[in-house]
Amino acid sequence: MSTGSDTRTDGETAARPPLVAEAHDTGLDAAVAAARRVIAALLLAGDRSDADMSCVAKQLHAVADHLAEHAPAREERLVDMWNGEGVTRHDPVTGPENALAPPLKLYGRDDGAIEGTVTLGLPYQGPPGHVHGGISALLLDHTLGVANHWGGPSGMTAELTLRYHRPTPLFEPLTVTGRQVHVDGAKIRTVGTISAGGQDCVSAEGLFIAKHLARPR
Repeated sequence: MSTGSDTRTDGETAARPPLVAEAHDTGLDAAVAAARRVIAALLLAGDRSDADMSCVAKQLHAVADHLAEHAPAREERLVDMWNGEGVTRHDPVTGPENALAPPLKLYGRDDGAIEGTVTLGLPYQGPPGHVHGGISALLLDHTLGVANHWGGPSGMTAELTLRYHRPTPLFEPLTVTGRQVHVDGAKIRTVGTISAGGQDCVSAEGLFIAKHLARPR
């Protein structure tokens, strides 16, 4: 996989944009990684656990109170979220600052496509032992958007059509791909898949419109 450059036919190498934010082992990213562990552990423990859930609840409320006490104003935080390295750190798919994100790490390929591998656990379950269909839609919507960022013009989702070929398993590596296939003026067509064990579980076709919302200031 290529992680940051594209080899042109004329022998020149052009820099490509980063696709995901790098996670850090300290600070907010480390705290978010711990929060992901808590979410997964709560689901695994369930209501039949012999853990003292009342005590756990008090500890978690204390953490939330501490964070709220030291948080900036929401408007300031929204501005801060859109500053920095050119890719979002807070999105619910790849963001190292978001405990809802698995997170999925995506890489650009020299053929213009992107892909990444992720293993999803209990927080993403729909049917028994399998990924919720809405989570698959979330992963593919985001991945197709990133594929546009990598392959050419990008924009906002106008339509997303999914086909569910077979149940998508939890606890197994999933390969997520995206590729921009056609641009006609402001209309961008992009396709992608989620596969497991070499078989497609979900495929997607997206229509994007080349426009962007203004960043908070």
